[in-house]
Amino acid sequence: MKKILVLLFVSIFTYAESTFSNPQPTFDEPRKVAIQLYDSDLKKVDHNLSTIYNILKEYPEESLKVVVIAYGNGVRALKKDYDKRSLTRINSLMEYDVEFIVCRNTMETMKWTESDFIDDVSYVQAGIVELVERQVAGYVGVIAY
Repeated sequence: MKKILVLLFVSIFTYAESTFSNPQPTFDEPRKVAIQLYDSDLKKVDHNLSTIYNILKEYPEESLKVVVIAYGNGVRALKKDYDKRSLTRINSLMEYDVEFIVCRNTMETMKWTESDFIDDVSYVQAGIVELVERQVAGYVGVIAY
């Protein structure tokens, strides 16, 4: 009976661990993930944030870079007047070095300024171009919903 329990425990532990493809992610060669945020629907934003938390749980911190590129309607999710719970989660992710980027083209269309947005976001002229360039630079583009 004892052997069966040990075998069961080892089996569960073995299958519970994530296996990473080669080359393994390292400090010098981290996994790079670009999350597209183009919708501000609260359920979709929360799903995106949960997806990021799941990614962070699986990879060692030093072997992962995550960037969230907000463009179109998704830019609203990074405004100071967005859902407080979601903004708390976003600020928490920033503490784990998740980078959030806002599209200036969307800002200009909506007549928003940097003062409308939460602290510590970055800005690019065209969010979709940033996404393309990140993918060229080796980031995996993810649409979480």
